[in-house]
Amino acid sequence: MPKLDDTDRRIIRALQQNARMSNLELAAKVGLSPSPCLRRVRLLEEAGVIERYVAIVNGEKAGVGLVVLARVQFTTQSTDTTLQFLETIRRYPEVTECFLTTGECDAVLKIVTADLHEYWRFQANRLTSIETVKEVKTDVVMEVGKQSFELPI
Repeated sequence: MPKLDDTDRRIIRALQQNARMSNLELAAKVGLSPSPCLRRVRLLEEAGVIERYVAIVNGEKAGVGLVVLARVQFTTQSTDTTLQFLETIRRYPEVTECFLTTGECDAVLKIVTADLHEYWRFQANRLTSIETVKEVKTDVVMEVGKQSFELPI
């Protein structure tokens, strides 16, 4: 893990806000000339600090506006159970985020579907059919109060 300096942090903050800006725009924004700026971005990419670039899609406008948080309890808490669950859940595009947790549940999933009926089918046919799943409790997101993909760097 490379040690980030202030310039690296400025680059990351700028790219988190707009990853489509040109290298010339980025260099001007962070106070570098273009060549050193591009070199730093490439080093951040090679080190894995910047993993990839994505488009953030409005789910409602794209027809997948229902967001559900599913709290999942496993049958056991063994490593094999956890790995089997993760291997299965990674194949489901409806699951956009998966967090292994401590407390009352073993995992929290963010699931995106078109509507409640589609979620019900997903839960019945896929989620609860995973061998390692003991119980699923669902919370339907009624309003997104804040959504950010920027890390506080």
